[in-house]
Amino acid sequence: MTEDHSALDTALEEVITAARAHLAAVKAADGRVDDDDVWQAYVTLNNASYHYDELLLDAFGEVTPWDVESIDPDEVEGQLGVAAGGEGEGGRDAHPHVISVRQRRDYRVPSVVALVRRAEEARSEAGPDEAGGPVETVGEAVLELLQAGDGSLSALDVPELEPLDGVVMVSEVNTALDLESFEEHDSSGPFTPSGADRLVGRLDEHPFLPGDLDGELPGDEEEDDEDGPRQA
Repeated sequence: MTEDHSALDTALEEVITAARAHLAAVKAADGRVDDDDVWQAYVTLNNASYHYDELLLDAFGEVTPWDVESIDPDEVEGQLGVAAGGEGEGGRDAHPHVISVRQRRDYRVPSVVALVRRAEEARSEAGPDEAGGPVETVGEAVLELLQAGDGSLSALDVPELEPLDGVVMVSEVNTALDLESFEEHDSSGPFTPSGADRLVGRLDEHPFLPGDLDGELPGDEEEDDEDGPRQA
């Protein structure tokens, strides 16, 4: 049993040392997100805790409150882009990948007049400094709404626009977008994947309609009785 005690004592000391190193890394990062040193210290603490827990279980059938699984340090280094002789501080790069998110969503315009009126209201609410000429086209109206919403597509969630299908594509790319390399009126270039891009996944968006719900909405049965069968 002496050998088991010695191994347990050593493993416990490794946990304590790893915990102190992790705390030091956290303090040094001072709230910095995705800090490599914090992550490496976390992995070391995790594995030291896992090793101690396993030894305690083998020796005495007891466990710790730490519900952890072992993490492969080699896989961690691969994820962080850490390599011997690598560039950057300490040979580490916290952001080795560039991700491109391309989104398209189409809309139906039930009333051009209503949409233009909505855009003019958004322009007037922006203040006199943003005031310009009248909104004259559907495209100008949509652009005005986007600008009022800081470019977010949520700014187009208005009754004057009926959403149709959309798609979101996420790709890993080698080079980040360089807007200066495209002409101002190039509508496809910035969205065209290059041969080196790797598509990670595609999300198809479909507009939500009340009829898509499973079962009938409250009151549907009574309406069907009054109106008779609906024609497709």
